[in-house]
This record gives sequence, C-alpha cells and structure tokens, in this order.
Amino acid sequence: MKRRDFLKVGGAGLAASAVAAPAIAQSNPEIKWRLAASWPKSLDTLYGGCEYFTKRVAEITDNKFQIQPFAAGEIVPALQVLDAVSNGTVEMGNTALYYYWGKNAAFTFGTSLPFGLNTRAHISWLRFGGGMDMLNDLLKDYKCVGVPTGSTGAQMGGWFRKEIKSVDDFKGLKFRVGGFAGTIIAKVGGVPQQIAAGDIYPALEKGTIDAAEWVGPYDDEKLGFVKVAKYYYYPGWWEGTGQGHNIMNLDKFNALPKQYQAAIETASYDTFSWVTGKYDYVNAAALKRLLAAGAILKPFPQEVLEACYNAATEIYNDLSKSNPHFSKMYTSLTAFRAESVAWMQVAELSYDSFMMRMRTRT
Repeated sequence: MKRRDFLKVGGAGLAASAVAAPAIAQSNPEIKWRLAASWPKSLDTLYGGCEYFTKRVAEITDNKFQIQPFAAGEIVPALQVLDAVSNGTVEMGNTALYYYWGKNAAFTFGTSLPFGLNTRAHISWLRFGGGMDMLNDLLKDYKCVGVPTGSTGAQMGGWFRKEIKSVDDFKGLKFRVGGFAGTIIAKVGGVPQQIAAGDIYPALEKGTIDAAEWVGPYDDEKLGFVKVAKYYYYPGWWEGTGQGHNIMNLDKFNALPKQYQAAIETASYDTFSWVTGKYDYVNAAALKRLLAAGAILKPFPQEVLEACYNAATEIYNDLSKSNPHFSKMYTSLTAFRAESVAWMQVAELSYDSFMMRMRTRT
C-alpha cells in the first residue's frame, strides 16, 4: 500500500510538473521590436555591435524577444534616431548621444566630453559615478531611457588636406566633426560640419569640407579617407572615448516583462566588451595598412591642443551657468577625472610607457 501510495503521489507530482512547465513558458510572451541605428552596414563593428546585441537578447530570452536592427537610412536618417525612439516610430535605437547636443549640450556627456575621460574611466563614471542616472534624468524629457553599449575607444584626430602647423590653420577650415566638439572648433576659428558617416567621403572628395574625423583606423580605412586626404592627425581630443548607447522608448521599455528589461541591459554590457575589444584588435593592423597606402601620421601641435583645451574650458564654464543638466554632469565628471587621471598615471601609464621602451629596444 505504501508503494502504491508513493506511486500515486509521485505520479501526481510528475503530472503537476508537466503542467507547470508550459505555464512558465507562457509567462514569457513573444515580443518583436525594431532598432534604428546611426551606422551604415559597412561599419561592421558599430553596426555589427547592433547585430550582436540583438542576437544576444534572443539567446537570453529563448528567442521570445526578437529585436530587428536597421541601418542608418533604412527607417530614419542616422542623426534622427533619438527623435524616432522618442516619438515611438521605433521601440529603440543605437546611437551616439552627442549627436543631439543641439537639443541639450549635456547629451555630450553620454558619448564623450572633449578633454574628458578615456574609455575605462568613462564607463566607470557612467555605471558607478552616477553618470548614467544623470543622463537618464535628461533622457526622460524625451520619453527615453538609455544604457551604455559599445565604445570605440580613444579616437583619431582626423584627415586633413593640408598640414596643421598652428592654431591659425584652423581659421576658416571646414571640418566634419561629431557632436559638441564643433563648438570648440568654431571658437578657435574653424567651421564645424556634422555629417553622417556615409556622406563624409563625397564631401571630402568634392572639397565641400577640408577635413574630417570619424573614429579610427579600421573604420576610416573602410570609408576610404586616405584616398582624398593624406594628413592623419592624433589624438582625437574631443573623444578620449566614443561611447554608444542603446536608447529605448520609455513607455515601451516599462511595458516589457522585467526579465526582458534585464536582457536588454545584460546584452548591452556584453556588447560593450564585444565592440571595444574588436576595435582594439583591428585598429593596429589597419593603421599599418593606411600608412602603407600613403597616410602621413602626425600629432597635433602642442599649441593647437592647448588653444582648444582653453576654448573648451571657457565654453564649459559658460554652459554650467545656464544649463542645470550640464552643470551637474560637468561637476561630477571633472571631480572623477581628477582622481581617475592620477590612478591611470600610477598604473596604466607607467606600465604602457615601460612596455613601449622595451619594445623599441627589440
């Protein structure tokens, strides 16, 4: 009797578990979203990061949450992704927040403040220094919420038709530069142009612009800039990092099951390491190929860097008086930068400098 009772109880338990499994599965609905990116498909690290992200979300949710990526121009132009997410045209986008500095200058803190932080320090400030909380406080005014995703790392200073010997060479120079850095270029006499990736080469080839920056060797090689401008400058002081973000329509995001919200966040941070790691891997070889193709690698003169730094500081101080979002983020970031730079000098810079000296001996 005891054995029969056990089998009955056990059988009932098995039956209950057989019923429970589909019930649990049914609690995860099938949802389909669209993601509008600011990048053309030819940029296989930036746009490739979007593809990687959407694949990871599907894997994490057992293919229940499907997000389809669209390249720049397929749904909306590259520089209108925030608007498309804000008004609900798409559920989410992948973009550089500094593209929208014209709406609010504080958006530049999402991608890179000129003379701000390097990649490691920036993601640290975003995640642990309150940076992302402050950005989301700004994004909610546009009915959006964001999470950091892939970063390009430190960028190059761009391609110039003529050599830059002093700050006077910037006077009247038509320079394609992303985001807020254009205000600094203008202050030292340049004429900034914000142009999407796919439109830069023809503008440089036709002479509509005199110089252009994009990201770094790997992407710059794909876009063909070495064919129409030979002088390749560094560092890209306006982007010690190039942090991208996934931005979601706030109402759509809040309506997701909690596990799908977590999937977006988890996959976004996973994509950060994928994009940043790939850029660090491919840029070195691409730089060698560009030099072989005729690129003339040059550092910006110290005079130019100092003039731009001083111009930037004046702009930041003025904005801090009139823009509460900018003031709060600038105060937070500069305080963190003071500590971060000291730490990086002790650890990273000393190590890298030693390894560079040893490399030149061999």
